[in-house]
Amino acid sequence: MKLPQTVNILLLGGGGREHAFAWKIAQSPRLEKLFIAPGNAGTKACGMNVDLDPSNFPAIKQFVLNNYINLVVVGPEQPLVDGVKDYFLSDPEIRNIPVVGPAQEAARLEGSKEYAKAFMARHGVPTAAYFTVTASNVEEGCEFLASKVKAPYVLKADGLAAGKGVLIIDDLAEAQNELREMLSGKFGAASKKVVIEEFLSGIEVSVFVATDGKSYKILPEAKDYKRIGEGDTGLNTGGMGAVSPVPFATPEFMEKVRTRIVEPTVRGIRQEGLDYTGFIFIGLMNCGGEPMVIEYNVRMGDPETEVVLPRITSDMIDLLEGIAHGTLGEKTLEVTPQTAATVVCVSGGYPGDYPKGKPISGLPAGGSVLGNSIVFHAGTALKEGRVVTSGGRVLAVTSLGSSIPAATERSYDAIAKIDYEGLYCRRDIGRDLL
Repeated sequence: MKLPQTVNILLLGGGGREHAFAWKIAQSPRLEKLFIAPGNAGTKACGMNVDLDPSNFPAIKQFVLNNYINLVVVGPEQPLVDGVKDYFLSDPEIRNIPVVGPAQEAARLEGSKEYAKAFMARHGVPTAAYFTVTASNVEEGCEFLASKVKAPYVLKADGLAAGKGVLIIDDLAEAQNELREMLSGKFGAASKKVVIEEFLSGIEVSVFVATDGKSYKILPEAKDYKRIGEGDTGLNTGGMGAVSPVPFATPEFMEKVRTRIVEPTVRGIRQEGLDYTGFIFIGLMNCGGEPMVIEYNVRMGDPETEVVLPRITSDMIDLLEGIAHGTLGEKTLEVTPQTAATVVCVSGGYPGDYPKGKPISGLPAGGSVLGNSIVFHAGTALKEGRVVTSGGRVLAVTSLGSSIPAATERSYDAIAKIDYEGLYCRRDIGRDLL
């Protein structure tokens, strides 16, 4: 099967990841119309923003029918975990409209840490040792912490917790206390079940895979920076920046990733009959040259998407068509050898409480390009015709260059032209890789 030669696409989501997707899709000569739901102040330069909640499946169905949508691309994880693809497949009026993203059962690879760890165990994917705890075996969990793993102790809420459900604790008594608090509802329903993991020591890298459920293509890898402070200090955030490619992800390392992790993951999806047509985000730890899986996500990462997609030079709609219609093996993925670096600008106070509605000046007019950089909007809105802040992570400024220093310098030069009250960014993105 194929999409029509010119395509109407509905993209679900409204963050920096979705702006990057919209920007890339809009470059395709095959695009007829692009709608982004709900989008942000930046995505409107790539297509038409529509006031739709990505979790309101009946409203999405009606919009798809009214606007002759040929393809739905799902950006965030929540609609996938909630079963948006299953909703389409179960409805005769829209079942033939492909959705890029896994069905609900496959989305449990992100929606449940325990499900993902058990999947890895079944298919021989290298990962940390773990133990699952509920209110019924909390004392066994405390004993596992005391006798089976060494500090630091890793506690993960089983369900989705908006990126806040992972604790890394050095003290045993504190870890045991936090385990009890998590099971008592510290992260709501997400932590009614907790996965204790062995701590993996090394350096992280994110590997992205496109799959039609049978074949796959490995996209450019990336490294993101999660902590608010320079030198990776302070609180965890959704991500303060990213770079791609990653110098230590050598051809030899990536071949280990392909044979030990990507191949068994895609084979496992196929063997278990999971409906998976979309992207797999594999969070890895490079442990002395050996890749170990930290987690699966069932969509592209943010802010990594903002460095991965600008490095892809082949047609995005062609790639999405291959994913959606089982012809990915026939498609060509072309990638520039240039380095991409993204620096995220956040609101003052983030990741704690922060103000909204601060006017932003210095943005490119009518597009995304500012000098040698691309400005992706993450948490912005339009208020009385002005672009204002509406989230903790406000902008992701991406640049391409011949090296990490060349790319980051361009991003920082662009950020110097942008201003809003409380603007903050890390000044050391990529520096640890030099």
